[in-house]
Amino acid sequence: MRRTDQGPEGEETPRTPAEATREAACAYWHRRGMPTEPSQVAVAPGAPLLLLAVLAAAGGGGPRVSRAGWGSVLLPRPCSAWYAPQVRLLGRVPRGVPVPAECGGVPDPFVLLETVRRAREEGDEPGMLVLSVADDVTGTAVPPELLHEVCEAATDEGLLVVSDETWRDTSHRPHDTVTVSPAEMLDASRHADADSVVVLAGLGPALLPPGLHAGIARFPRTGRGHALGEEVREVLAALHTDLSDPVGTAAAEALTEPEPLRARRASAARLHGTFAAALHRAVLGVGAPCRPPHVGRQLYIDLEQFRPRLAVLGITDAAGLEAELVRRLGPYAAGGHRFGDDPHALRVRLTTDVLAHALTDAAWARPAGHAAGAGRAMVPEDRNPLELPGAAEALTAVQSALADLTDGSSH
Repeated sequence: MRRTDQGPEGEETPRTPAEATREAACAYWHRRGMPTEPSQVAVAPGAPLLLLAVLAAAGGGGPRVSRAGWGSVLLPRPCSAWYAPQVRLLGRVPRGVPVPAECGGVPDPFVLLETVRRAREEGDEPGMLVLSVADDVTGTAVPPELLHEVCEAATDEGLLVVSDETWRDTSHRPHDTVTVSPAEMLDASRHADADSVVVLAGLGPALLPPGLHAGIARFPRTGRGHALGEEVREVLAALHTDLSDPVGTAAAEALTEPEPLRARRASAARLHGTFAAALHRAVLGVGAPCRPPHVGRQLYIDLEQFRPRLAVLGITDAAGLEAELVRRLGPYAAGGHRFGDDPHALRVRLTTDVLAHALTDAAWARPAGHAAGAGRAMVPEDRNPLELPGAAEALTAVQSALADLTDGSSH
């Protein structure tokens, strides 16, 4: 990729991977209703590193961004496994706030306000709320009206909202599930607190080839937003986090969302959406609570009501439940303790890869020139994913494991 502006002798000058990615990110967000300029964007090798830099910049009381008394960081409970480690790395305290019944990814707005009140009574001053509009723990998307309530509660309390939108483009039914960014919502309404939202997105799951990772961050188009963005870029520069040429080139190209990428993304959404729905039916079939998944590749299962039966099997906490499901199904289950949930609660995240990775090579339609084993192949449009070779057997294994763990446990 090259610049269109001219150098001192009229020659085109090379564009760095970071510059190309920032410019492509502007167009990506513009298509989602968030006009963005390159000066509002930061890039890094992944979303976790961007969150770390935002935490350091916003909470460090730098020369541009004053956060005197900035204390704990509020997180939904459960939340993505990479949120809390970044908070702890900087000596901050993560405070989990339970998610509502409707979805994961955001705290219950009333409990959020109560948590802030109690924290202040204890001498703490929460400074940030991290949320996810498309939650990779529960596989749910936040309804716009609930998101508005949460953002209003957070900004009224002076919290900086960091919106993780890594899984935004993985809706199983794009026309039925509306995923809205807090920045889009507040910008559109010219809300006074529009400068209180930072958007993060990891590009790997929906955009980049397997094995490549990059992240983009968008800061508000205000004086406060530009100051925070400058501080974040200084933190990233101090950590020497430039994108490598191959990753930067891939990220910039992916953010233009060419037709082949959109087709692969739609195919993956259809595959994982069908598998998520089948797994959800299997969970409901044994009487366990589970929010209906709408995005991504996960669902979150609550087996707490089966505690007597599970105790007989020696399973008394999330770690034990994870170990048993991994033994039966492979590395596709993760206990709630990994996501900030109560470690004693019998809750577990199950990924649709338990079915997808069971598919045989015959299940995939590979575009012309697509090498075997290269990944990113697509499911034939005329095939039901549950009828693909390997899917039925894997689903039966999941159903059998759930039945064995819950059999005999009336509630």
